[in-house]
Amino acid sequence: MLSARQLHAKGRRDPLLPSTSLSLRRGELLLVTGERQDQRTALALLLSGRMKATSGDVSWDGSPRTKQLRVASALVDSPGVNEPEEHLSVRDLVTEDLALIPRRYRGALLSGPWLKVNRFEDIADLWTEQLEPRRRLELLTALALANPRTDLLVVDSPDRHSAEGLTWLPRLQELAYDAGRPLAVVAAVSAVPGWWDGPVAAIGNDAPEPAPAGSADSSDPRDDIQANDATAPAGKHAAEAGQDPEPTKTTLETEVAK
Repeated sequence: MLSARQLHAKGRRDPLLPSTSLSLRRGELLLVTGERQDQRTALALLLSGRMKATSGDVSWDGSPRTKQLRVASALVDSPGVNEPEEHLSVRDLVTEDLALIPRRYRGALLSGPWLKVNRFEDIADLWTEQLEPRRRLELLTALALANPRTDLLVVDSPDRHSAEGLTWLPRLQELAYDAGRPLAVVAAVSAVPGWWDGPVAAIGNDAPEPAPAGSADSSDPRDDIQANDATAPAGKHAAEAGQDPEPTKTTLETEVAK
């Protein structure tokens, strides 16, 4: 189970990640919405153990240890972090990613056999920038799952390649609900497809509510009236008491008297 409580990351000016809380288990898919790309990426890095939070905590299977979270998680297609470089061919990308799998699980994994077994031979010679969104996500998630210890997928902004949910959401559902290998899947997205009826969270859902306008001034308005009365000219108070106010000389009358 993945659990994040009041997860917060400080930014240079605004919060890089406003306080956010969420949880999910294996066999579940959670969509987390956020308008800003930097906040979605920060959330993905924190939930996969790739970045340290300023405050709050995140745990995997009840353990707060970052190492355990990193071992169990895979960060998928994060912009500016681990998204495929455009100049790479799919074959070279597969070779590089398979080399990152711990040796004891890697065996004799080579790009050619892996591409054939996983049915990616049709795109092996394409550049990664040529991949359509659905095939791109299928490839990157399959590479993440080449490591048998991966139980948590954190997908960063899959909808940036296509706003059409059908190009990426069915694949994430398939991975989360796979009875043979159920995964905990989190996707940070800019918006939730209208037909999605599964669990949703929002970045900043545990941030303090902003103070209502005018709440800083809690004084009784009658205090202002009393203060104004205290500083009003003596003539005003006399008039209000039914007395004749004392005459006051204007500047012009003073000058004439002189």
